[in-house]
Amino acid sequence: MFKSINPATGRQIATHPVLTAEGVEAKLALAADAYARWRTTTIEDRVALLGRIADLYDANKDRLARMATQEMGKTLKSAVAEVEKCVAVFRHYARHGPAMLAPQSFPLSSGGTAEVRWLPQGPVLAIMPWNFPYWQAVRFLAPTILAGNVGLLKHASIVQGVAGLMEEMVRDAGGPDGLFQNLAIRSDAVADIIADDRIVAVTLTGSEGAGIAVAEQAGRNLKKVVLELGGSDPFVVMPSADLDVAVQAAVTARIQNTGQSCICAKRMIVHGDVYDAFLAKFADAMRAVKAGDPMDPASDMGPLSSFEQRDTVLEQIAGAQRQGATLLMGGERPDLPGAYLTAGILTDIAPDSPLMVQEIFGPIAMVFRAADIDDAIRIANAIPFGLGSSVWTTDPQEQDRFVRDIEAGMTAINQMLASSPEAPFGGIKRSGHGRELGPFGLHEFMNLKTVFRPG
Repeated sequence: MFKSINPATGRQIATHPVLTAEGVEAKLALAADAYARWRTTTIEDRVALLGRIADLYDANKDRLARMATQEMGKTLKSAVAEVEKCVAVFRHYARHGPAMLAPQSFPLSSGGTAEVRWLPQGPVLAIMPWNFPYWQAVRFLAPTILAGNVGLLKHASIVQGVAGLMEEMVRDAGGPDGLFQNLAIRSDAVADIIADDRIVAVTLTGSEGAGIAVAEQAGRNLKKVVLELGGSDPFVVMPSADLDVAVQAAVTARIQNTGQSCICAKRMIVHGDVYDAFLAKFADAMRAVKAGDPMDPASDMGPLSSFEQRDTVLEQIAGAQRQGATLLMGGERPDLPGAYLTAGILTDIAPDSPLMVQEIFGPIAMVFRAADIDDAIRIANAIPFGLGSSVWTTDPQEQDRFVRDIEAGMTAINQMLASSPEAPFGGIKRSGHGRELGPFGLHEFMNLKTVFRPG
């Protein structure tokens, strides 16, 4: 059985049965049957379904949000915002999807034309994490439905209530049986599903280790794979930046979702000319962050997703301190019953510290001093990850240097990095490969078919 445990209280709120081998086979068969029918539906029918799903998410956003808060601890207000973002992505693909799938023609030098069409391929397996339990899955689900594919979701074990509600929304919107199904399975069952001939592709958001395992299985079976494996994003502050604005963005970026976000800014890299001023303002702002009941609108952060996750972050802090790092403030267990941790700041981190090759999935910021722009870029790139980045400078030449030279799939200039339905999302290096969202995410699991016609 999978257990749903409220991390704000430590109390079990539900149990969910794990699928048997026979149950998995039944769902795979249903998915294959659903694809045989769904692939031939019109774009108009797919768009209409996306619109109805969006309406249901909107009408049920408080119910959906409460389930996420109870299962993984994010504040209720942030859970509501997450559901609203899901509504936006369904509506984005409903509104702009037909144009993304429009055929294109190219004249050939030999005469005639080549026409390009985007066609569906089949059932896609999605392996998704608990930190944004709706958003992570919906940014796979919406383009899957539009593409004419069908989806199978292996969601995190601690958010099976969320997974069940997602299935319910698609079904109640009129989605055919098998179009979208949750697979309540353990990780050791994933390899056999990837190997199954009925699965055409796999997408994963998760840890580096999980990504390696999934990529190995997908490669062995010649299946397309998209991987989003997290990162340790740099947040670079140069002398021309508005420090007050940058500090507020740095706090929000580091504590959103209690620091449990792949694109949370985790490493603050500050030019020496403004380092002391930034650090003083940043520390004051982080001290003001309130960790508390996620149902309370006054709470800035809820608990971490589990006691295990909190203890992992505490051990990362202790390990850094053993190597000479300074815990400037925070990073402590408050006197609360759940898996809480106060927002904190680490400085003086050794270049060979394990934190230079790890992701802190909690509300702890690392702050580094940079001598100049070259040093800032060196520090930004001195990690194995390359997901996102944020740079704060009003100098156009510096902006161009950072965009060109920071090794990341995304760079935000004078703003906090965030995902959006319209723009491609993804990273490089050990943060994975492939893209989600926008037309690029839609096309990842489609057949780009070229049709030659005579002149």
